Amino acid sequence: METAIIIESLPKFLDGTLVTLQITVLSVILGFILSVPLSIMRVSKNPFIKTPVYCFNFYFRGTPLLVQIFLIYYGSGQFQSFLTDVGLWQFFREAYFCAVLSLTLNTAAYTSEIFRGGIQGVPVGEIEAARACGMSGTLLYRRIIMPAALRIAWPAYTNEVVFLLQASSLVSIITLMDITGVARVVSARSFAFYELFLTAAGIYLVLVYGVIFVFKRVEKRITAHLNPSMLTS
Repeated sequence: METAIIIESLPKFLDGTLVTLQITVLSVILGFILSVPLSIMRVSKNPFIKTPVYCFNFYFRGTPLLVQIFLIYYGSGQFQSFLTDVGLWQFFREAYFCAVLSLTLNTAAYTSEIFRGGIQGVPVGEIEAARACGMSGTLLYRRIIMPAALRIAWPAYTNEVVFLLQASSLVSIITLMDITGVARVVSARSFAFYELFLTAAGIYLVLVYGVIFVFKRVEKRITAHLNPSMLTS
């Protein structure tokens, strides 16, 4: 194994790691914000409210993320005139924006379904007790349903964030120099494919288990009331 090429490429891998983290964090935050109202709409009994969300989730969960990235990045060029007229072409012509948008929409679809399961898993007794106390509508969701649904759905949501971090490697296809992009470009020049992609794998491994560690800590915090020993620690 040629360690010299790995050491020489470390600064580029550091820059690529920052790009990967930026894209992932932005997509997770925006996807989370978008998924909360979508999950509430998804459990609505009104077909005019839940059907559009179902169709949104059906498409983004049923098609490959790579295809979605291609459609947003390359496909938007066919609507350049319209996007220019509405002032959006300056965003869609940037690979970074298209990558974040693709990942955001994809994770929002998966996360809204995860939270939908969490909402439906909230014990009926808790909801009835809250209604007996005079809670309803937005207050009921904000105080009772969503906090309980988040605790129920957190393990599955942790997996979704990990999958999103790993899936972010696909953005290298649209010229972004993330971790995979750096490995692909440098290895194409040096032919040290094994060394560079093994390095990339090691970086992803560290990032993934870092995310799992953080989310496990959060899980312990939000479920502390279920473990009496943690309340006294």
